[in-house]
Amino acid sequence: MTIAILGGTGPQGQGLALRFAMAGIEVALGSRDAARSVEIARDLNAKLAGRPRCARIDGFENDRAVVAAEQFVMLAVPYAGHDATLRAIAPLLAGKTLVDLVVPLTPGDPKSVSMPPEGSATEAAQALLGERTRVVGALHNVSAHTLNHLDQSINCDVLVCGNDVDAAEAVAELVGRIGVAAYYAGPASSARCVEAITPLLIRLNISRKVPFSHAGIRIWAPGAPA
Repeated sequence: MTIAILGGTGPQGQGLALRFAMAGIEVALGSRDAARSVEIARDLNAKLAGRPRCARIDGFENDRAVVAAEQFVMLAVPYAGHDATLRAIAPLLAGKTLVDLVVPLTPGDPKSVSMPPEGSATEAAQALLGERTRVVGALHNVSAHTLNHLDQSINCDVLVCGNDVDAAEAVAELVGRIGVAAYYAGPASSARCVEAITPLLIRLNISRKVPFSHAGIRIWAPGAPA
């Protein structure tokens, strides 16, 4: 299997590429700058050298990364580039699932969100691409720092939302391959709540109200040991 990660040269995209490659899933790393993407892919493959059963990470311009993906195209660009990136790749998404990771953080204040008129970045993506394209929101609340520390397990669960339940469950299964529990949290409108968790976590980390940094969320059973 090959997945595409657009915005793959950023910290979150790089961390996800490493985690999926460690799980044996080939990654097409997408960027507006193909040369930069090739350079980052080379660096990421070097980090995986010596680890068993890792798949390859290859760098491409965004459109070629989308074409290389068999089913899943992950969008991890800054929110400022969200809509423009989707418009550019929309004709290439036929038959594929867009996994939207983007959180509309307020410019200059990552402790809050400025949701688009549609209600969330996930809903904005679905509106822009139309109902013929499957859009799933996922991986919004995972720290890029945690993803890039490969000798540590990922300290959170993942909430997945989308109007196409089968597509959402397929994304949850894919996410599970990097060692996290993923739960279907409802239709695309649920992304309004899920995306808004990220600035709350950022606020906690900045305020130091918890005795650690890069906090995550867990769905936990009553009485289960911490």
